Amino acid sequence: MGLSVGIVGLPNVGKSTLFNALLKRQQAYVANFPFATIEPNIGVVPVPDIRLKKLSEVVKESENLDHLPSEIHATVEFVDIAGLIAGAHKGEGLGNKFLSHIREVDAVCHVVRAFSDPDIIKEGTVEPKTDLNVVQTELALADLQTLEKQKDPGNTPDKELRKRWEIITKFIDILNSGTMIQIITLTDEERKVAKELGLFAAKPILVCLNVNEEDLREANKIELKFADDTGLHASQVIGISAKIESELATLDEGDQKNYLADLGIKESGLERLIKKAFETLGLITFLTAGEKEVRAWTIKEGSTALQASGVIHTDFMQKFIKADVCDYHDFIHYGWKKAREEGKVRSEGKDYIVKNGDVIEFRIGK
Repeated sequence: MGLSVGIVGLPNVGKSTLFNALLKRQQAYVANFPFATIEPNIGVVPVPDIRLKKLSEVVKESENLDHLPSEIHATVEFVDIAGLIAGAHKGEGLGNKFLSHIREVDAVCHVVRAFSDPDIIKEGTVEPKTDLNVVQTELALADLQTLEKQKDPGNTPDKELRKRWEIITKFIDILNSGTMIQIITLTDEERKVAKELGLFAAKPILVCLNVNEEDLREANKIELKFADDTGLHASQVIGISAKIESELATLDEGDQKNYLADLGIKESGLERLIKKAFETLGLITFLTAGEKEVRAWTIKEGSTALQASGVIHTDFMQKFIKADVCDYHDFIHYGWKKAREEGKVRSEGKDYIVKNGDVIEFRIGK
């Protein structure tokens, strides 16, 4: 399954700089004025996963290969969307393009300015919570326009229509109160209605605090405080320095590790951003390991073996027989052949709930 994350925010908060670092090359045009990005720049970024390298080495040794199988990572599609200004819901600035592009992504990553640089032109305030509120307000106003176009079914005997109208009026009340729907626990039925209506409020959000380099050591504290101030969950907030990430992108792996060590941090902000995107969307990966390739596949948490097989090929769902499942750590210790001999491979049916990191070989009929 694909995963797309839209990078949004006010002009000049570091969106395109962050995007360029994600792609490790200058694909987005970065300039010090609003609307440097007009059409959205799109890039597919591999999800860092050290398990694949280990899988590849195990397969080579256990199968007596003279080469390492190829590593194919799960991916995230990042979309760099034009900077927004107040009034976007009325089409001001590039509002209509901005909103249409957001409708197409699975999750929204708000980049807000938490760094100080007097040389960078600033739209609005210098307070990150206010930056977030400006963008969220525009999205909420656009959602209100959508909701207010819905028709009251009146005293209809149709229970589903009445329930749907109750949900719509609830959403209108929430948005009018200035509350983000994303911080409220929705029922499955409410989530379904929000998705059917194409509401921005139905999309999971991340907030990327673009901080000063010297603040990175305190990123966790900054994230927790911002989450507390806004009502977001801590897993939805990440402190990152787009400038540092841009510099890291020019270094090889060894130099990156040394640079991060000098900064006193273990992981790059981009690695943490991708992991939090997975967490926010409730995604996990399962693994396949063969002589040609080892690969990570993205699925929704709670997916069955049958659903997971369909991610590889839709025909697998129709011809599914069983799934041979091995714990990742057992696989690293034994490899396929010996793991089977040692009883470490389980035969699971179509209703098996796949766990993050399961190494799976699907048995498919003709």
